[in-house]
Amino acid sequence: MKNEESWPSARREALFLAILHSAFFLLHSPLPPALSLEQSAALAYPGAVQKSILARWQANFWAGLVIVLPAVISLAVLRWLFGTVANITDTLLVFVPAEFTHHDHGNGPMYWYWSLVALLFAAFLIGTVGLLARNYFGQKIIEWVDSGLMRIPLLNKIYSATKQVNDAFSATNKTAFRTVVLVEFPHAGAYSIGFITSDQQEEVLAKTGQKVVCVFVPATPNPTSGFLLMVPEVKVIKLDMSVPDAIKYVISLGAILPGYVPVSSPEAKASPGEAPCPAGVSTR
Repeated sequence: MKNEESWPSARREALFLAILHSAFFLLHSPLPPALSLEQSAALAYPGAVQKSILARWQANFWAGLVIVLPAVISLAVLRWLFGTVANITDTLLVFVPAEFTHHDHGNGPMYWYWSLVALLFAAFLIGTVGLLARNYFGQKIIEWVDSGLMRIPLLNKIYSATKQVNDAFSATNKTAFRTVVLVEFPHAGAYSIGFITSDQQEEVLAKTGQKVVCVFVPATPNPTSGFLLMVPEVKVIKLDMSVPDAIKYVISLGAILPGYVPVSSPEAKASPGEAPCPAGVSTR
């Protein structure tokens, strides 16, 4: 009977000890850190947090694309240019057996290192022709070859046109694509960037009574097409901009602005209230 009465009291003591242990644990355990606004928003609105992560990744992607894209385009253009030139220069290695220069024992494409050798060999041949053109006997040989090509029907038309275009862009031509100008085009009050291609127009001068210059106005973003204008020389505004800077300006739709340092005149250098010193007169 005594054991039966002591059992409920034992249960009450165990329950009381358990409550004390729990209270002691809660009082001495560290509190959880306070949540920030972003964490609270993440718990309350998980979709908004996912959208924010996606926006950040998209911004990182575009930033990386801006950095990587110029290098990728440059490598792609270089590979295309090498392949295009190699299709012509590979024929120079006719004296080398195809089993050594091509895949599949001569039946496949040429190995890239042999294409590089052919390209270097072509550069050597071009340099040799340039060396011959600098002496008397080499010039005579070039004249004989030139006259022989001009006597071949149909080929002489293509050769003559190609040679004229090459002469127009050669270093001996002092005006073609050497000067960047502004002209009023396509209407008055609107200006376009152009390049002077020639300034010798005797027939136009004789029939119009005014000196004109030929100006090529390139299209954007493809500068290989455009408009050829004959503009009076007095209406042409010459710029200090270089030809490469002008081409980059046209291709980039005006986004790449070339640097410009205004040239200060002697009047601007004089201090206020002081007259500029005439040329050749010392101030001492």
